Amino acid sequence: MSLNYIWSGFFLIGFIAAVAQFLLSGDTEIFKRIIDGTFDSARTGVMDIALPLAGVMTLWLGIMNIGEKAGAIDLLARLIAPFFSRIFPGVPSQHPATGHMVMNFSANLLGLDNAATPFGLKAMESLQTLNPSKDEPTDAQIMFLVLHTSGLTLIPLAIMAQRSILGAADPSDIFIPCMIATYVATVTGITAVSIRQRINLFNTVVMGWLGGMTAAIAGVVWYFTHYLSKQEIELVSKVFSNLVLLLVIVGFIIGALRRKVNVYEAFIEGAKGGIQTSITVIPYLVGMLVAISVIRNAGVLNYVIEGFGWIFAQLGVNADFVPALPTALMKPLSGSAAKAMMIDTMRQYGVDSFVGRLACVFNGSADTTFYIVALYFGSVGIRKTRYAISCGLIADLAGVIAAIFVAYVFFH
Repeated sequence: MSLNYIWSGFFLIGFIAAVAQFLLSGDTEIFKRIIDGTFDSARTGVMDIALPLAGVMTLWLGIMNIGEKAGAIDLLARLIAPFFSRIFPGVPSQHPATGHMVMNFSANLLGLDNAATPFGLKAMESLQTLNPSKDEPTDAQIMFLVLHTSGLTLIPLAIMAQRSILGAADPSDIFIPCMIATYVATVTGITAVSIRQRINLFNTVVMGWLGGMTAAIAGVVWYFTHYLSKQEIELVSKVFSNLVLLLVIVGFIIGALRRKVNVYEAFIEGAKGGIQTSITVIPYLVGMLVAISVIRNAGVLNYVIEGFGWIFAQLGVNADFVPALPTALMKPLSGSAAKAMMIDTMRQYGVDSFVGRLACVFNGSADTTFYIVALYFGSVGIRKTRYAISCGLIADLAGVIAAIFVAYVFFH
């Protein structure tokens, strides 16, 4: 029911805000902007997201099927099983969902959004086979969704590329702050869900894995900052992320050939589900994007930003970060809108300004919670979200707070 109230609330709050602006300020264009925005968002949901997703899904579901027949997914599941068995106690050891989740997290780490989505949808589909109540998510599905919405990314390649396009003196200077903020969001997400599900994180295996990941991220940060120039960081990030993705494809094919699998037929068999999955998510995507459009075009976010600015001014807190907040507020709602906010902020305040850099860190600190809930749960027909949204937003908030902190440390 939480999604029901949130979705309805977007329309009602947007309507009230629009009426207030019409009556108080005489804005006769407000209703037209909102309605035009709903049409544009509906078109975007189908033409710019669902249909392109069909092509990507067709490709990667085919590749995934090759990987399954090659035994690669099963191998990944066995490698990660000790850790996942603790935070996903409802998923049997060596279940295919484990390998699918690992592929999804790996693609996210490398900033490969187009590859991460098919892997994630496949993981949610695999987890749904363990679900006794098909319209309500299991604990494992909620944990997976929250981990995904926390947006753990090692290489924010798209953000660095956008900074380069806008002429940043050092496009990769947000690399470390983004890594820190998104890691804080991920750990917070794991903790929040674990508390709800009464999972004990204080055991040797979990602490060992979390400690190992922390050490690995710290090692990458140390190596990049001590041995690579800013230009080399951007180049290595770009080459490494795409090389890994190509190696995954080639590795799956070689593994399948060694097992004497008909690789092309395996690809076609898996690819057939791509279009159907994309069609399934269209109503969920359109519904959520239209609701977000209403709240955005009604100007509600602007009032929220002004309110934050006033509050921090009254408290005597340095409010230099407030102009970057639109990106943070839009990120849980819409990735494309958050990107647009980030670009607009960099153009308005300067690509190398404190506000411009903070907007980039905000964009890289978490993922699009509401969009992911609509996409992933919608792909398997789940309508009740339980506490998935609240835990996802807690992780987002932790990422925002961490982003503000590290931005002040690095850039202020």
